[in-house]
Amino acid sequence: MSVDPDKINSASRPELIDFHGVSMVHYFTDNWETVQNFQARPDDILIATYPKAGTTWVSYILDLLYFGQTMPERQTSIPIYERVPFLEIFAPPVISGTDLVEGLSTSPRLIKTHFPVQFVPKSFWEQNCRMVYVARNAKDNMVSYFHFERMNRIQPDPGDWSSYFQKFMEGKMVFGPWYDHVNGWWKKKQTYSKLHYMFFEDLVEDTGREIDKLCSFLGLSPSAEEKKQITGEVQFDNMKKNGMANYSTLPVMDFKISPFMRKGKVGDWKNHFTVAQSEQFDEDYRKKMRDPTLQFRTEICKKDIILLPSKIHLALDLLKAPLTHLRWNKR
Repeated sequence: MSVDPDKINSASRPELIDFHGVSMVHYFTDNWETVQNFQARPDDILIATYPKAGTTWVSYILDLLYFGQTMPERQTSIPIYERVPFLEIFAPPVISGTDLVEGLSTSPRLIKTHFPVQFVPKSFWEQNCRMVYVARNAKDNMVSYFHFERMNRIQPDPGDWSSYFQKFMEGKMVFGPWYDHVNGWWKKKQTYSKLHYMFFEDLVEDTGREIDKLCSFLGLSPSAEEKKQITGEVQFDNMKKNGMANYSTLPVMDFKISPFMRKGKVGDWKNHFTVAQSEQFDEDYRKKMRDPTLQFRTEICKKDIILLPSKIHLALDLLKAPLTHLRWNKR
């Protein structure tokens, strides 16, 4: 894919538009008819996420699972955004997602989208394609999206953190509200059996375990050595240094402002939210996230000893341990 940095640099930041009830920018709607008429194949795999929820991470995992052994040269010669094209992006003559997908010679084709579930082209459902959705807790997702919009010239100007905080809660974001996105795909999971719904926090906590779940869903049986190799290659620090995975070859990203892969942690929101913002967000969150079956973690508890107050009598012997190793589970 040829990218003209002069065309990218001279382009002004796009404005949000209301598109079929969802906030979008023209880069993801200008090719609407072609995208909606896209003809999926039965073995296509669609990777769907809200922006900055782990798209590249899971894309890289799947690419390694399918082609890491048979086509290893891909890993050092083709950037991830060409191996796993972004279906709806359209910025001619720079990039067209549908053209990139049509040019793929691999089978299966790995395709990424940030569409809310109602925007997915109907052929994916008609062909009964497998789909992998990755969700990330709203607070960390907001922080990551904020820094992404700061450095990505085809996104709207995010403004300062305080104004961005309000826009996120109001759902005035490219690809719509986080709440609608994660809930829409979660609801679809209940009726569409070929949708694997996974969580960014689970991937951080135990990448190998989540790769095992992906393999089970996809019917893959890599060797123990292959899984170990893949788990190592997709660790955040390794991907951040990998020029074919970190988007450093795409001029639309201004790495002088922020790297595309910034921290990859759970709980970084604490470095951005004030106490008042956190309380305001939590109150708003409770009103919008009413499905008790969809739960997110905003931090990962350390793997220390957990005592449930109702079970203390079963664990008196643990009291011999240093108090620094004990914590109460408040659930």
